[in-house]
Amino acid sequence: MRIAILYICTGKYNQFFEGFYQSAEKYLLKDIAMKDYYVFTDDMNLCSKSNVFLNYKKCEGFPWDSLYRFRTFLTIKDKLIDYDYIYFFNSNALFLQDVDESILPDNGCELVNGVWPIHRRICTSYHYYPYERNKKSLAYVAPFHKPYTYYMGGIHGGTANAFLEMSEVLNRNIQIDLENGIVAKVHDQSHINKYLRSHSCKPLGKEYCSPEEWVSGFEPKMIFRDKVKIDPITFSKGRDKSIWGKIKELINLNIFALQWYL
Repeated sequence: MRIAILYICTGKYNQFFEGFYQSAEKYLLKDIAMKDYYVFTDDMNLCSKSNVFLNYKKCEGFPWDSLYRFRTFLTIKDKLIDYDYIYFFNSNALFLQDVDESILPDNGCELVNGVWPIHRRICTSYHYYPYERNKKSLAYVAPFHKPYTYYMGGIHGGTANAFLEMSEVLNRNIQIDLENGIVAKVHDQSHINKYLRSHSCKPLGKEYCSPEEWVSGFEPKMIFRDKVKIDPITFSKGRDKSIWGKIKELINLNIFALQWYL
């Protein structure tokens, strides 16, 4: 089994790659799959391992490095098409336990995606899921069409053909939105959620999808590292953890929920 692992790290995010790589080599489908890492980075001296292939990518900043991810992946489509599976992991992903074939698509699904751990949000009802509300966006998700599963952008994968087909569609939809002056609220994640409304997908649960600071009462197989804990100077800007900050967040959440029905 051959798996291509896609990873984007530029600027301040380059510091996460070594930890991700070492943990993936130790825990991810060990003795099951041959893994190649395609890393898009602005540091061409980042790694010299034989199964790590560096691809230069200019740091475009937030949200563009994330929003353009599918365009980035497609620049090496000719190399990816021959793999059995393709997976993308956020730069701060870290494996903590053995991960077996349960991470692979099955039962007729060709895609897998992490489910956002909604239980730790201030408001857990689907009314508050951050689906795109702008009806002019190709990422728009209409209300009154249950069930609702909100997927995260930090981990997704599938068979090579299904993953590349999704990348083609989402890259095109994002580009059309941009030409119309539209940037979806949660960027590439908004477009992923729209796509998976109409395509079969195996959901990956909290054991793969929890931010480090949200882990409690279970042993995750993978976490998303707390960036603030690692580099508080770089990553803590703009975070308001005061009581007033939480009140403002709650007010904004309710306004956002209401917009879905207007």
